[in-house]
Amino acid sequence: MKRILFVDDESRVLDGLRRILYEERKHWDMQFAAGGEEALQACEAGRFDVVVTDMRMPGMNGIALLSQLRDRYPSTARIVLSGYSEAGLATQVVSLAHRFLVKPCSSAEIRSTIERVCSLQDVLGTTEIRRVVGAVGELPSLSNTYTSLTRAVGDPNATIERVAAIIEKDVAMTAKVLQLANSAFFGLGQKVTTLENATTYLGMETLKNLAFVSEAFRVFVPDRRIPQSVCTSMQRHAQHTAAIAGLLPVGEKARDEAVVSALLHDIGKLFLASAMPEEFCLSLARANERKCKPYQAEEELLGTSHAEIGAYLLGLWGLPDLVVDAIAHHHRPLRIPHTEFDSGMVVFVADLLAHEEDSHLRGSTEATIDEFDRACLEELGLLSRLTEFREVARQRLQ
Repeated sequence: MKRILFVDDESRVLDGLRRILYEERKHWDMQFAAGGEEALQACEAGRFDVVVTDMRMPGMNGIALLSQLRDRYPSTARIVLSGYSEAGLATQVVSLAHRFLVKPCSSAEIRSTIERVCSLQDVLGTTEIRRVVGAVGELPSLSNTYTSLTRAVGDPNATIERVAAIIEKDVAMTAKVLQLANSAFFGLGQKVTTLENATTYLGMETLKNLAFVSEAFRVFVPDRRIPQSVCTSMQRHAQHTAAIAGLLPVGEKARDEAVVSALLHDIGKLFLASAMPEEFCLSLARANERKCKPYQAEEELLGTSHAEIGAYLLGLWGLPDLVVDAIAHHHRPLRIPHTEFDSGMVVFVADLLAHEEDSHLRGSTEATIDEFDRACLEELGLLSRLTEFREVARQRLQ
């Protein structure tokens, strides 16, 4: 059973949670703490999978509690349930909480949020990786993009469109903006899947706070063992994949999801390069030695790959399920069912074509789509359309 801890200084709120979630006692081991200090005592007595906390509490407030949880129990998912939804509060907790819920909140929404977080925890088989992922509040951003953003938000004549164009060049910034736009603090009542809509809704002042105050868009300082060129190539490949995904023949709604998913599909690599540089370097070395793909080397070394790691992190941040699923399975698309050419299939195809394009630009004449990927294409009914998809990808170069 998953262990869930609810924290609030008002006893009537805790009693209400007990009442509306009574049926969940069959599935969850639920405990209730009257404040931050009591919550930490409960955590010391036994690990929790999820902690749901209020923000404004006497003594130890929500920010202090979340900080302690992140540092001491990083594998625990952290959810804010608060009646205060102002933008300033959100920018303070953006690096501390994985999900945001605003009071009053229905039992169905609380239940579905906790269930989704728990299911994401099960995606990663190793507690060690889950613990490291849980400790990350924000992903690093490349310095030139960061500099451009800070200049833009400081310019009184800058437009939202200009800021969006800068953010779109950086996968870490894109992930954080979409996380916030999809949180209850800023939510539109529907999932936001386009960067343009997200930046427009958040507004310049919030983007400025994120850049200057919360350090969510912090400068990426690579480990000395990781050349800057590696990170630059990751960014370039993400943009190539997103551009191809936008050209493939798919419905408008699925295209939005596919483009966002393609832009973020390798964000797990950025995480590994930042938070686990030794494992990242070892996986690159093994892939080079064995002439296998990096994700295969990651699976051998870590028991999982950048695909699942990135999906887990983005899922905790509240990105739409279809985006998370497309990212989680973009190397192994047959793990989930498909009834049409959906966003998950688009990302799989676009990733293959972007790698093929990058390889040809480097002068390679070898086939980059191996037997495993061809078998996946055939099983998905897409192998016969590979020439068509290649022609679409070539349009990007014209």
